[in-house]
Parts: sequence; C-alpha cells; structure tokens
Amino acid sequence: MSVHAFNPALTTRPGLTVVPDRIEERTVDAAIFRSVFRRHAAGVVVITADAGNGPVGFTATSLVSVSLLPPLVSFSIATTASSWPTVHNAGSLVINFLDAGQHEIAGRFATSGVDRFAEPTRWSRLRTGEPVLDEAPSYLRALVEHRFAVADHHIVVARLATHAERREHEPLLYHDGRYATTDRPA
Repeated sequence: MSVHAFNPALTTRPGLTVVPDRIEERTVDAAIFRSVFRRHAAGVVVITADAGNGPVGFTATSLVSVSLLPPLVSFSIATTASSWPTVHNAGSLVINFLDAGQHEIAGRFATSGVDRFAEPTRWSRLRTGEPVLDEAPSYLRALVEHRFAVADHHIVVARLATHAERREHEPLLYHDGRYATTDRPA
C-alpha cells in the first residue's frame, strides 16, 4: 500500500508517493534488530541502586515515561546483567541524567567487570541511602513498583519521588554505536 499526497490540481496522476508500493520485508532477527535500533537515537542515563550489599549502576538507553499521574517511568535490564540482582531487590533507585560531555561516565557504567564506583567516579549517597553520581546534571529518585520478566530482560516500572537539577545541560544521546548530542541552531 502506498500513501499519496493529495493535490486537487493534478487530475491525471496521483500525488507524490511517500511510501513505496513494493518493499521487501524481512524477518526481524538479532542482526536486523541491532541494525534498526542503531539508527534510533536514545537518551543516555546511568541508573544506580543499593539493596544493602554496596552500590551498583549501569548505563541505560531504555528509559521511557509511562504515566504523568502518577509519575511513572520504565527501563529494561538484562537478567544476566551484574546489576540485576540489586535492582531486583532494591526498593528505590536513582536515574542520573548525563550531559553531552559525559560519554566517559556512560562508557564506564556500560563496561562489565570493572568497579564502576572506583576513581574517577565521583558519587555520594542521598539522605535516603541511594547512590547518586555527583557529576550528573540532574537526577530522579524513584520507588520501584513493578518488575516484569520479558524474554531475557526485566522491565522495571518506578514511581518518581524526587528530582534535583544541578545545572542546565545538553543531553547525551546514543546513536549508530556512538555517543552524540543534539545540534541546536544558534
């Protein structure tokens, strides 16, 4: 099926074809899935938590808003992720937003097998005990409400409790296998 722009002045031919009449559809396998989502820009955050055994954190590009009233967000985490046991048991967590120049922090929290909270990471604890990145320009503290097992991941739904903005910032994005930011005209 094609979509045509309507132009009443043209009576002999349809308008501009926006979607081709014939396209080759392919089954979505892991390679196609990765290829398609490499072209989808996503915001980058670091999610931190502590369920009593020390802080954990991971880089996420799956954060989405779910509801305004009540204020809910969700993100996904692999069941095999080193942070999953803590996220599974934590009652609350912190979503640390990163600015355009913080790709090193995003890379550190995306790397397996390293102490993500060791130097040069600067972090502290909120009054409520959750770990927070000191250099994050803003963060949200959230209370975990639901955890849903979905294939090899879990979707976590959390209610936003508090917010702090330390400074305005341009967002850190992930696109086509690398970190990027917006290009705002002057």
